[in-house]
Amino acid sequence: MQQVLIEIYRRDPMVSTLCERLVDLDEGLQEWRYRHVKMVQRTIGARIGTGGSEGAAYLMTTLNRPVFPDLWAIRTDLGHAR
Repeated sequence: MQQVLIEIYRRDPMVSTLCERLVDLDEGLQEWRYRHVKMVQRTIGARIGTGGSEGAAYLMTTLNRPVFPDLWAIRTDLGHAR
């Protein structure tokens, strides 16, 4: 998948722009997750969360989990693709 994405960046500026907007969206979601964790910690501390989850402890495990991991993984190679 990553090689396909790099080829897209090389050949199709419109689609590569869309991919960049997806990275922006993903980054925004990760920032929101962080703020949500902080709000939960401030509100309920380390108690069990709604629905019986581990609360803030569980939310912490989601912080660095991107929605589009392949778009993040190709960042290093994009310098060569453009």
